Amino acid sequence: MAGKKTEFLTFKGKPLVRMGNMIYYGNPGDKYVAMLQVLSTEDFGGFNLSRKVSVQLQLTDPEVKAVDRIVKRSDKMGLYQAMVIADIWLERALSGDSNID
Repeated sequence: MAGKKTEFLTFKGKPLVRMGNMIYYGNPGDKYVAMLQVLSTEDFGGFNLSRKVSVQLQLTDPEVKAVDRIVKRSDKMGLYQAMVIADIWLERALSGDSNID
């Protein structure tokens, strides 16, 4: 099975990887990724919908302490709003925009 390429779910051309209530958005080989954490859910017709979602723009540099990797953070209501802000932050950061704050 060596050499088998894993296909990831993507959003706007960037990979999405889910681990429990965490979603990582972006390429881990890039300088930045976005981390989304579902903080609360709501039952809707037998389905769990994300309500409050924490969004963080993080550096991927393993030499930087975990607490110092967080560049920006915000809480959003709903997964869609969280994904939109994560994409905006990630695009700006990866384009070299020095004003990502």
